[in-house]
Amino acid sequence: MRDKPKEPFTPRETHDTVRQAILAELRKGMFSARDLSAAVGIPEREVYHHLEHIHRSIASSARRLVIMPAECKKCGFVFAKREKLNRPGKCPVCKGESIRGPRFGIGDAL
Repeated sequence: MRDKPKEPFTPRETHDTVRQAILAELRKGMFSARDLSAAVGIPEREVYHHLEHIHRSIASSARRLVIMPAECKKCGFVFAKREKLNRPGKCPVCKGESIRGPRFGIGDAL
């Protein structure tokens, strides 16, 4: 008995690039990387890569990437001086691993 030949995979049709879709979401408000990955349909670790590029590319425009820093849920420590965009693994104060990730949005440049 012969199986039918499988139809080739056809990706869903999109009109925007991934970065354009992320920018469109960021214009709506503040979102975590997990929220953006669900909205755009890419893995969370790829969102950070795209956010770094967006951060550099819109620096010359009238807009900027607004970043609310990560915060420890246990002791309340805020990772204000952190330059990396991804979520930290451990709190330096209480060594807790329950950390609320940073949130991102688009705002006007000062």
